[in-house]
Amino acid sequence: MNSQARSLVSSFWFLVGGAIEVEAANENHKSETRNQKPDMADEATTDPSMIKLENVSKYYKDLPAVLDVSFEIGRGEAFGFIGPNGAGKTTTIKMLATLMLPTEGKLSVGGFDVLTEPREVRRLIGYMPDSFGVYDDLLVWEYLDYFAALYKLSPAGRKRAISDVLELTDLTVKRSSQVMSLSRGMKQRLCLAKTLLHDPAVLLLDEPASGLDPHARIEIRELIRELCRMGKTVLVSSHILTELADFCTSIGIIEAGRLLAAGRIDEITARLAGNVIVDITVKGDPVIALGVLAERTDISRVTCDGRVIRLEYGGEPDDLDELLEYLVNRGVRVLGFTRSEANLEDIFLKVTRGVVA
Repeated sequence: MNSQARSLVSSFWFLVGGAIEVEAANENHKSETRNQKPDMADEATTDPSMIKLENVSKYYKDLPAVLDVSFEIGRGEAFGFIGPNGAGKTTTIKMLATLMLPTEGKLSVGGFDVLTEPREVRRLIGYMPDSFGVYDDLLVWEYLDYFAALYKLSPAGRKRAISDVLELTDLTVKRSSQVMSLSRGMKQRLCLAKTLLHDPAVLLLDEPASGLDPHARIEIRELIRELCRMGKTVLVSSHILTELADFCTSIGIIEAGRLLAAGRIDEITARLAGNVIVDITVKGDPVIALGVLAERTDISRVTCDGRVIRLEYGGEPDDLDELLEYLVNRGVRVLGFTRSEANLEDIFLKVTRGVVA
């Protein structure tokens, strides 16, 4: 593909992925010229719930994508939106970003109704879609300056904002590089930098680490953690649970368009953990141990990762020594036997059934 064709493709994806931010900038300018109260957004955001969904449904003709979803996200929270591909995460986020209308229900951001007050909502949010585009032939600073100008920042304000977001995303050294020369991970960070130019109070991040290598995933995760420390309210979706476990304070689990659980991680874990979770490390092939465990009726939800077997034990916690003795007597060579706390993966496996809408 030649350079001109690449630019056309990139422009198309820019229009898809960046349209909300361009429109937000233009609407912000129009709002100011209509003499709206300058502190209107600040007054609305005194509500402790920055994001609120009430009985929200979305149908594509007769196909339900989101069904009767309700949850709230408090100011300064990091909310992990978890679900398999096709669960309804992106549809929900697009409705919050004012890009899509719900079929039923009510959504609000910072106290503003998404349906009746979309301009005010756009002033508060930074939206990073799961697929986005960049202008390959621009330099990094030119790309950011273009969007900063759309946000009606003054020349001095643009310069300051660009420096700030480049430093935050660790792209300062790439300031004068062509966008096309950046790795996928760097382009991902550049898109996030663009999302932050107007200093939004709420971030809607749809699969921000999608398609990245492990090192780039860690960089994005650390960057999101820093944004949480800055007091941003963050909704981040993913189907990779380890991406969210380290920094999210609350989660929502969605499957086939239905919200199965939502709330603070510790509260959900305490409510749904149920049986005792045990990690068993065996020597050699774990097949023998798995066969022995399959004979017992008090063992469930067995998973195996290499030589480590994780399971739920339905007996009394004080009787775990009997389980260990049972394994040893049946010829299983046990190297480690540990009672563990339930994690996001345990909760996810417990409440989901592996279906899509």
